[in-house]
Amino acid sequence: MKDKEKIRSFIRENYADVASKNNNSKEDCCSGSCCCGGRSNRDVSVKIGYLEEDISNSPSGANLGLGCGNPIAIAALKEGETVLDLGSGGGFDCFLVRNKVGDIGYVIGVDMTPEMIKLSRENLEKTGYANVEFRLGEIEHLPVADESVDVIISNCVINLSLDKQQVFNEAFRVLKSGGRISVSDIVATKRLPEEAKHDIKLIAGCIGGAEYVEDLRNMLLDAGFTDIRLAPKDNSEEIIKSWFPDMNIEEYVASYMIEALKGRRKPHDTEHRKCCDADSNCCC
Repeated sequence: MKDKEKIRSFIRENYADVASKNNNSKEDCCSGSCCCGGRSNRDVSVKIGYLEEDISNSPSGANLGLGCGNPIAIAALKEGETVLDLGSGGGFDCFLVRNKVGDIGYVIGVDMTPEMIKLSRENLEKTGYANVEFRLGEIEHLPVADESVDVIISNCVINLSLDKQQVFNEAFRVLKSGGRISVSDIVATKRLPEEAKHDIKLIAGCIGGAEYVEDLRNMLLDAGFTDIRLAPKDNSEEIIKSWFPDMNIEEYVASYMIEALKGRRKPHDTEHRKCCDADSNCCC
């Protein structure tokens, strides 16, 4: 537990630094922290799948150049839906979601870093939106009511969690029946070397905590999700190489798009699990 708290504190301090540097900088320049590689925020966002139009229409200071994909592109958002963003940072994705769900929808961003919450709330003031809010909290213990959310999105954040099963359990709890999860994240495609898994800088850099793809699938199943789809991004190798150009880390991890539904099946349905283990096309 002591080591976990040390890692969690390091991650929190890392992203507090990102928020503070963004607040104090007049440049559209990525901090060089997780999921960035030191290029401009705009360039990073375009490379991982965002449109120039979306970037231009978001509040200045919201796009921190963090992420490994665009979860909104696969979320199929509808007007009037309630959407939760896990690890909302400066609020960039939340503001893009607000444009999709409209005036009658609702958007909640949750982040564990007070500096990020402060930044996102300042950015919110620039928009005048009344149906977006940012809450301080950990994604393992969401400050969100049971069965109150239609869609959960997240961009390169769940890999930072030290208890990913709990994150998926919480996601299942807050989703309405029939709700869905649409996530972009870093996933291990082969077992990471032990030294990488225990390197605190690689953990904070979205690599060391990457979960092996089949273990991730099983976590989603155990939480109760169905219709699970995990697929690597076409330019995943390019994205990962840009973060750590001299480490060949792209041999072990990839940027994945992750989708799942909260169906009617109860969590921990072992018969369903056996079915899925035996036949990848069955209910999964």
